[in-house]
Amino acid sequence: MRSSRLLLALLAPLLLAPVQPAEAQRGGASTNGVRIKDIADIEGVRDNQLVGYGLVVGLNGTGDRLRSAIFTRQSLIGMLERLGVNTRDQERQLDTRNVAAVMVTANLPAFMRTGSRMDIAVSALGDATNLTGGTLVVTPLLGADGEVYAVAQGALATGAIAARGAASSVTRGVPTSGKIANGAIVEREVPFTFGSRNQVRLSLRNPDLTTARRIAAAINRLTSNQTASATDPRTVVVALAGRDPVGLVSEIEQLRIEPDQVARVVVEEASGTIVVGANVRISTVAIAQGNLVIRVTETPQVSQPAPLSNGQTAIVPRTDVSIDDQSERRMAVLQGGVSLDELVRGLNSLGIGPRDMISILQTIKAAGALQAELEMR
Repeated sequence: MRSSRLLLALLAPLLLAPVQPAEAQRGGASTNGVRIKDIADIEGVRDNQLVGYGLVVGLNGTGDRLRSAIFTRQSLIGMLERLGVNTRDQERQLDTRNVAAVMVTANLPAFMRTGSRMDIAVSALGDATNLTGGTLVVTPLLGADGEVYAVAQGALATGAIAARGAASSVTRGVPTSGKIANGAIVEREVPFTFGSRNQVRLSLRNPDLTTARRIAAAINRLTSNQTASATDPRTVVVALAGRDPVGLVSEIEQLRIEPDQVARVVVEEASGTIVVGANVRISTVAIAQGNLVIRVTETPQVSQPAPLSNGQTAIVPRTDVSIDDQSERRMAVLQGGVSLDELVRGLNSLGIGPRDMISILQTIKAAGALQAELEMR
């Protein structure tokens, strides 16, 4: 009996211990941070851009003017000739506005197979005013090597509204460009042998040496050996060494790490947008900000004569001039090494707006107190 109680006491901590997830048991990263698949791409697995030239037909008088758009007229004549219609003798009599020349663009995703469908974008090339309701006729899509990789055709959807009357018009959206969902069929595949590779290279979307080393360390903990190594701030090389490429890469993509980033402040002066990174720090600095505001208010009053008098109604000007020198604002001291929240709170305590904050950040950077990159756009 005593031996049973002793055995139960020894096993109790093991029975009550929480079960660790599979990744933690194998030495993977914790559940904190972000997945590797969200911050890195597999080198070589990418889209390929395609482009083509075609005609959109079936427009309601909103297409190209054939007399001014010479390329549209020549394309229409060539298409009709391929269909067995001879219009060379009556070329000058072609005066339809139901046809428009367009450029067709698409991105061919990786691992697309012959017969698969993909979306395309259509944009007017001539002086067409509206492509709504048009149909794109068969258009080959070419790659950078001049080969045909897909063929596009289908009804066009612009998602725009355009209405015109005798004296005014209204337009919502861009009626001269649209998309065709699943409007292209892949005719040629881009070869990429993923399963026969000896190594896989991960390309970081935001290059950083610390992040690259953390990714390599997480992969090595997963595989229990030196499988990965960071060759530069953007690239991490993973040796497959006879492993299943798809299975290993799938496990690597699910690993979580804490990415590092450079302390940076991005300012867009056109819209007054300011984005401050989490690692931004400033040295001890005193800030004072104020503007001279002069307000001139005109409140004219009407002066009327007394009843039964010979006077005339007159407008008497009344002008009120006020000056605000922002004297209530005081100089604020921001201590060194403050965090992002403290920095924003300190600047907001001065009662300033985004426009003035941009000038203050530039001045702090010029004084050497801003320990971060200041990027102006």
